[in-house]
Amino acid sequence: MAKTEVQQISIAHSPDSDDAFMFYGLATNKVRVPGIKFTHTLCDIETLNHEAREGGGKYDVSAISFHAYPYLQKDYALMACGGSVGEDYGPMIVANRQFNREQIQRVRVAIPGTLTTVCAGDRDLNRSLRPDHSAGAGGQVRRGSHHP
Repeated sequence: MAKTEVQQISIAHSPDSDDAFMFYGLATNKVRVPGIKFTHTLCDIETLNHEAREGGGKYDVSAISFHAYPYLQKDYALMACGGSVGEDYGPMIVANRQFNREQIQRVRVAIPGTLTTVCAGDRDLNRSLRPDHSAGAGGQVRRGSHHP
């Protein structure tokens, strides 16, 4: 009897809860596809955005920020499943107290990266953004227009 060759499909996604939920079945082998082996790479979303943009198809399937897609559509196609943005769902600012739009203009807001959807949404608040690398690796902080 001839041995069937196994096709490997590389999947890259973030450890965030929405990605973990979407890829759980494949990552835990609860969903099995005969003849296909899935390999998983976990990485922060900004790294995945840049790897997809610069890597020319490094992974067969990769989670990316919706905002990053126009920059890498030559190498990837959007899937019909797995979206994390929708009506009343998507990037949000989390704080220990409530802020109105005017107050948000004057506070520091941490973002996961410049290619992320939250960064595009932050620009929609008409903020004057500039990089501030004091947040360290893995994230950046954006300042509102009223900061020095």
